[in-house]
Amino acid sequence: MKIKEVIVVEGRADTEALRHAVSADTIETNGSALSEQTIAAIKQAAINRGVIVFTDPDFNGERLRKIISSVVPNAKHAFLTKDEAGRQIKHHSLGIEYATPAVLQTALQAVYTPKTAAAITTDITMADLRQLGLVAGQGAAKRREYISEAMNLGYVNGKQLMNRLIMFGIKKKNLLTVLNELDEEKE
Repeated sequence: MKIKEVIVVEGRADTEALRHAVSADTIETNGSALSEQTIAAIKQAAINRGVIVFTDPDFNGERLRKIISSVVPNAKHAFLTKDEAGRQIKHHSLGIEYATPAVLQTALQAVYTPKTAAAITTDITMADLRQLGLVAGQGAAKRREYISEAMNLGYVNGKQLMNRLIMFGIKKKNLLTVLNELDEEKE
């Protein structure tokens, strides 16, 4: 599988893992320290080929994703769940480097492209998320985790979920379909 965009990852181990899964060029951020040179390289790659942000599903990965999105708003996004990134492996932190080649390929096939400001037309509100049990209250974190995994949104808290739904223009009917699947599984 060949990826035309440049993939932005956190480190060398991520690049190595991707080399076993796809043919792609990467830019490494060297962890959570994002230098001006690296930002300039990401901006240039976005202009020339496009970029896919593919960071770990943890706090630092989300922080990097936000920084990169602020300087390259049209960056595409690929996500792993915590389980896909190695949560089930004891004594390891989460990371792209722990994912199998098949998981990495699947994540890169399900890349999200943010909608432009003019094209964003989500009909979901924060009040909807509260009413649907996705923000605040018992079980909200588990419901969010199910939604984020089913819709390939990456790890999210309540506010991040709202932002991703808006960013990717996801409609309420799509969200309700996934929640209905969750509720059916519980029965």
